[in-house]
Amino acid sequence: MVWGDAENSGGTADPSTRTQINQIPADPGSPAGATTPPSGSFGGQQDLVSSPRQKTAAARAIEDHIEPNTRQAGSHSDEETSKAAKAFDAKDGHGWLISSALRQVHKAWGEQVQGLMNRLSSEKGALRSANTSLSNPDFGVRSELQKVRTSSAIDMY
Repeated sequence: MVWGDAENSGGTADPSTRTQINQIPADPGSPAGATTPPSGSFGGQQDLVSSPRQKTAAARAIEDHIEPNTRQAGSHSDEETSKAAKAFDAKDGHGWLISSALRQVHKAWGEQVQGLMNRLSSEKGALRSANTSLSNPDFGVRSELQKVRTSSAIDMY
């Protein structure tokens, strides 16, 4: 059965007709002929490496570069937008509607920037605490096992 035959036959398709995919199609960025996904995943990064040093570096990059640059870019429009809103404001009791619209847009912009700053701060904190939250249970389990475990000759090595 060819695609579209069901439409041409009045909507009665052969119920035994089905589609089966026997392999994953090649990734356009992979070498010619490669049809299996890398490392058992469907796209994305092949080897996720996340050492404590890399997490600390990422948190430092957020704190030293991304947050200050985002804050600066977010406040860049403050002065100019205020000037424009004031220029269109009512001077003789008849102002332009654009003045209040600019104020509303500027308020929304400020909220978006603050939301982004909060998210960056949250990500920075998560990066810094990830090693602690993942290793603390390990230490707890080890400490509990040490209470139960008897010493062994292997412990000397």
